[in-house]
Amino acid sequence: MSSRLTARRYAKALLQIGTAQGNVAQLQQELDTVAAAVAASPDLSRLVASPLVLPRKKAEVFETILAAAQVSQTLRHFFRVVAEAGRLNLLPHLRRTFAELVDERAGIVEAKVLSAQPLTDAQAKALIGSLAARTGKTIRLTWHQDSALLGGLKVQVGSTVLDASLQGQLRQLKTQLLSA
Repeated sequence: MSSRLTARRYAKALLQIGTAQGNVAQLQQELDTVAAAVAASPDLSRLVASPLVLPRKKAEVFETILAAAQVSQTLRHFFRVVAEAGRLNLLPHLRRTFAELVDERAGIVEAKVLSAQPLTDAQAKALIGSLAARTGKTIRLTWHQDSALLGGLKVQVGSTVLDASLQGQLRQLKTQLLSA
């Protein structure tokens, strides 16, 4: 089973627990904090990734660390289960998947925008409005510069890519001319 699929199952379980307890936002914040602490600490990263350390020992060490960090009992128990199952190495996938599931439940979708030049506030607002009308969801826009684009932009929402770049339009024109 792929690590992404396994992480999704654990993330779904944590979301169900958080929903039942009414503390999804707290769990997400704590999960982000734990993932950031592990990523920032070479020792913790080695502990999480090491196949030489027994899962039960990892669970004990992680429990001690989480208790000292005053993480909720729910998340401590969750990590004990994950660690004892030998899945602690899935922490980055788990954090990302949990955030995606929380966004999905809230009706938020991320739109990744590539453009040659930064978007103005008015352009960003217009794009968000257009995408929200098209998808029926709340849009979270992330922008990246792509100097390979001559002009225009490319937008990815989920698995859908909207190519409104000059390059894309020239490619379409070429295809039309060759097929005529």
